[in-house]
Formats: sequence, C-alpha cells, structure tokens
Amino acid sequence: MDMDYTATQSGFRQHPKMRMRNTSMDGTDPSQLFDDTSAAPGVQPAGFPGQGVGAIGYPGQTLLSDPMSNLAMAYGSSLASQGKDLVDKNLDRFLPISKLKYYFAVDTVYVGKKLGLLVFPYMHQNWEVSYQQDTPVAPRFDINAPDLYIPAMGFITYILVAGLALGTQNRFTPEILGMQASSALVWLIMEVLAVLLSLYLVTVNTDLTTIDLVAFSGYKYVGMIVGVGAGLLFGRTGYYLTLLWCCISIFVFMIRTLRLKLLSDAAAQGVLVHGARNQLRMYLTMSIAAAQPIFMYWLTYHLVR
Repeated sequence: MDMDYTATQSGFRQHPKMRMRNTSMDGTDPSQLFDDTSAAPGVQPAGFPGQGVGAIGYPGQTLLSDPMSNLAMAYGSSLASQGKDLVDKNLDRFLPISKLKYYFAVDTVYVGKKLGLLVFPYMHQNWEVSYQQDTPVAPRFDINAPDLYIPAMGFITYILVAGLALGTQNRFTPEILGMQASSALVWLIMEVLAVLLSLYLVTVNTDLTTIDLVAFSGYKYVGMIVGVGAGLLFGRTGYYLTLLWCCISIFVFMIRTLRLKLLSDAAAQGVLVHGARNQLRMYLTMSIAAAQPIFMYWLTYHLVR
C-alpha cells in the first residue's frame, strides 16, 4: 500500500490507495490458457451444483433399506433356525451326535485293558459303570464304559484282514472287498435295529442309548480279527479253535455287561426273581449275547480255506 502526500491549502492530506498485485476481477490468471479443474477434496466443482460425495448410491442400497425386505430376511432366518433346531432335536433323539466325544475319550491304557477284557473276561469282577455326579465317567477312566474307538478300528481292521485273506487265496477284487464291507455294515445296522425293537416291545426301562448298542455290537470284530488271523497262520484248525474261544468270551462279556442294563437290580445281583417281565428281559439279554457268535462265524467262515 502506497501513500500519496499532496500539498493543499490546509497542508498535507493522506490519500490511501489499495493496489492489488497480480490479481484480476475474476480471480484467474490472464496468462493461463485453460481452466484449472483440480480442486481440493471436499470442494464442489463449479458447474455441477447439488452433487456431492453423499449423492453417489449403490444398486442394493434401496433394497437393503426397504422395510419389507428386512422383514422377509428376518422371517427367513427365523424359519431356518427353527428347522435346524427341529432336525437337531429329532436326530439327537435317535443318534445323540453331541455325545460322540464321550465315546472316543480313550487312551492307550484303556484300549489295551479293554482288548484283554474282550478276549479273557472270566476274571473280571466289577462290571458296573462308574458315575460322577450322575454322569458316567469317560472310558479312559473306566474299563466298563462303552466306547466307539475299538468298534470303529475293529471294523476297519476286519475289512483289511479280509482283503489280506482273500489275497492269499487269489480271490481278491475291489468288488468283493466292497461287498464284504457292505455286508458287515448292513448286518450291524440290522442287529442294532432288532435290539431297539425288542427293547420297545418288552418295554424295558434302560439307560442304554443307540450308540451304546452300536458299541457293544461292534466289540465282536475283535474276536473276528483274531480268528481270521489265526486261520491265516495255522489253517482252519487254528481258525475254529481261536474263534470258539473268542465266541465264548464275547458271550460272557455281553451277559455280564447287559444284565446290569436290562435286568432288575435284584436279578442283576444274581438273585432269582420270578415274573414274566423279568423272564422276558433275561431272554432278551441272552439272545443279544448269543447273536454275537453267530455273526462272528457268518462273517468269517468263508475267509479261511
């Protein structure tokens, strides 16, 4: 800002003059050929009024903001949740999958002792399952508790031993091995279903579950493996002698285990109890135990020649 001092009659008077340098009325440089279209973020460019960052929308934004769509999604989620709960409830009624962890809670010591008990059950005295606060303890802490590890591994090992036996006789084919596995599985399912039907008809109040029956029915694979193995090593004589021992052992094991589950408390302790219902329970227990040697022979006799 420059100050002019002009001589007047009254003396010097100050005239302020404001002079802007390198500026013009429209705020642009006269020497600039093109307009500067760059702008800082948040600055709205000229010539496009009413447009901003929030004006840009997405195709699904309107659909998601629609109350009817939200209500339909909530209703669909509710139906899916109710269907899942219904399936889980009915499935857990017949096959309690949530309890499978219990049946696989085993260790090496338990497996060794259980295998010895299945092959030689005659010296075992206490057959009762241990409980802790009305809940049975895990199998690794109680040799009398049923498990699914030994039946599952026994079934797989039985199929492998059957393939080995068929191979030594030049009769092995994938189709025959698959038929062998399917046959064993079908017989196991039919046996469990027959026991469930028998328990229903006899009206036995027991804490045996379907998985318990699968476990007890699957223990016979141990004797079948031992019998076929003896047949491969010692011929048919070794097979029959070993299988006979294993059949007697599994019969004793099933009788002593199931009598605590199916018979009344007095009858389970060896006291003679009269009554038609108790006799039916005794016959059912003996029938389940007697079925094990029959299945053992039926599924193995053709593997040894």
